[in-house]
Amino acid sequence: MDEKRFVIALFGLVIALLVGFIGYRFVAPLTVAVFLYYSTRRLYRNLARFRLPARARAVASLSLIGVPLIGLLGYTVLLVLLEARRFIERYPVAETVGPENSWIADLAALSDPTVEGLVAAYRSGQFDPLIEFVSEQAPLLASTLSGLALNLLITIVVTYYLLLDGSKFHEWLLTFDDDAVVREYLEAADEELEAVLYGNLLNVIAISIIAVVTYTGYNVLVPAAVEVPYPALAGALTGVASLIPVIGMKVVYIPLAGLTAMEPILSEELSLLVYVAGFLAVAAVVVDTIPDIVLRPYFSGKTTHVGLLMLAYIFGPVVFGFHGLFLAPIILVLALTFADTALIRLLGGDPDEDDEPRRAVSAGQRRLNEF
Repeated sequence: MDEKRFVIALFGLVIALLVGFIGYRFVAPLTVAVFLYYSTRRLYRNLARFRLPARARAVASLSLIGVPLIGLLGYTVLLVLLEARRFIERYPVAETVGPENSWIADLAALSDPTVEGLVAAYRSGQFDPLIEFVSEQAPLLASTLSGLALNLLITIVVTYYLLLDGSKFHEWLLTFDDDAVVREYLEAADEELEAVLYGNLLNVIAISIIAVVTYTGYNVLVPAAVEVPYPALAGALTGVASLIPVIGMKVVYIPLAGLTAMEPILSEELSLLVYVAGFLAVAAVVVDTIPDIVLRPYFSGKTTHVGLLMLAYIFGPVVFGFHGLFLAPIILVLALTFADTALIRLLGGDPDEDDEPRRAVSAGQRRLNEF
């Protein structure tokens, strides 16, 4: 009997190692999937009041998050291409890059960037240098695009089935419960993860709205020469950039101020730079500082310390790469929740005596389980 258990345990260990290796190999899309799951789970559950099937609610929840994000990325790429074409037309870029990249000049010469104009340019051979350039870079482009497509597919599939079967997985974990330690830890961790990761999404939305209103209001008050280009897009990108630790929104509004200052500098109207300086001051205070002080504490979870969460956002990308922006807060929440619940029991303490002072609520405020 002991030999059979040993063989089964050994087999289980091998399977666990294989699953762990696969999870490590695709840790980036899996981490993003967990973030999207907790970001959309509340919406997924709220849609149940409309008596929609579970699959329809999962698709709707992902669409309400994914479709605007894909639209934002597509709109950004389109504007970058249009602005790059205008820049090539205005400045001698074709002469600077050399004859081996003559396709840049050919693209700049496109006078009719419509479907008919592009078809006519293709038939005339105007795209031949570009096609040759893309063919030379085909292996790199194919590897990059296939990797992005695979990670995106994994993220969508895992998030979709977490929305459908997340509760089943939760109940399966509870089968290992021992004296209510596992249940207490899982419920506390689940609640705090939703508060932290859903708070990330709310923070992005709130800052995007604030940035759009600020940039649009600035354009109304200043001369046309120093207006912020595409204020709606710039505001949305500012909200997304708020996820980046330390520098955050500065990666958007500082280059934006530089673009705004180019026209006065090139036209030698330096007096207009006062408006650019005003834009920087308003963006730093209204868009960056005030929301970070006022909103972030409300969107940072219920028990997780704001300072530790900020350190997780800082150290996460440094240690794990870009996906560490989502992975480090998850690890922090799991560790703090474990120390706050299961560790006390494992060390022989009584969490019931310690929880009341630490989790006391103000007079007149009701607990969720009282409703």
